[in-house]
Amino acid sequence: MTGLVKRLTTIAAAALAPLGFAGAASAAQPEPWQMGFQPAVTEVMEDITWFSDFTLVIITVITLFVLGLLLWCIFRFNSKANPTPSRTSHNTVIEVVWTLVPILVLVAISIPSFRLLYKQLEIPAYDMTVKATGLQWAWTYDYTDEGMEGVSLSSYMLDNEGRAEKADRYGRPAEEYPRLLAVDYEMVVPVNKTVRVQVTAADVLHSFAMPAFGVKMDAVPGRLNETWFRAEKTGIYYGQCSELCGKDHAFMPIAIRVVEQELYDAWAEAAKTDVDAANDQLMAALGKPASTAGAATGTLDVAAR
Repeated sequence: MTGLVKRLTTIAAAALAPLGFAGAASAAQPEPWQMGFQPAVTEVMEDITWFSDFTLVIITVITLFVLGLLLWCIFRFNSKANPTPSRTSHNTVIEVVWTLVPILVLVAISIPSFRLLYKQLEIPAYDMTVKATGLQWAWTYDYTDEGMEGVSLSSYMLDNEGRAEKADRYGRPAEEYPRLLAVDYEMVVPVNKTVRVQVTAADVLHSFAMPAFGVKMDAVPGRLNETWFRAEKTGIYYGQCSELCGKDHAFMPIAIRVVEQELYDAWAEAAKTDVDAANDQLMAALGKPASTAGAATGTLDVAAR
């Protein structure tokens, strides 16, 4: 039954998309006048996208129904069409209907909503753990698993010169390092592995947000929050701090590079002694992409906020 509802919702949302209400983003990076979410890379984000489309359909039906009632009342009960108005003050059937129908609508929305919240908050058995610490204004990533305790990255945003230099150094397309999103050190994780992310802050409130993963978790000084993701596609994905944290709040992006397991294993082994050499080795192993970074079917997907 749930599968049928999902299919019907997807069809309805697709039908509404050309009208400008919503629609999945067709490009892996933001486009002018783009509406909707980024392409989903995790199961959680797929559920978020479906739930958004589901509520969109309900809202649209309610809006059209109310609009139809208003128009009907305007033309059917104006002074010319209905010179002698009815003095009926109560209608039991109507009162029961307008009480029960909103309750049923709320129940229909709440059930998938609670299921989605549970999936986001209940961390499954995980394969690795990364601790993300927000600071004014950058991110530090500490790999805390056994054997990786010494691997730590401080990730700062690149300026235009740094973006061009990094793209040229590794032979990557410029689109892979978007303005205000590219960083010097990216978090590196393997594909199809459950990653637990411990989130905290060193100074003020921050928020760790990765739209393509459906992840958003507040970073609170003195507190260790947890979230998780399981990326199903390789590529580099971008997010940003989503909590007002000071004058450079807009300049502390998040970059996560998802690679095949064997590439991650090689990177992790090299990163234990030299992170820079590990990154050089990883980028050399990735090779030059066959097409631009925005290609949805290529070996590299870029999801930028």
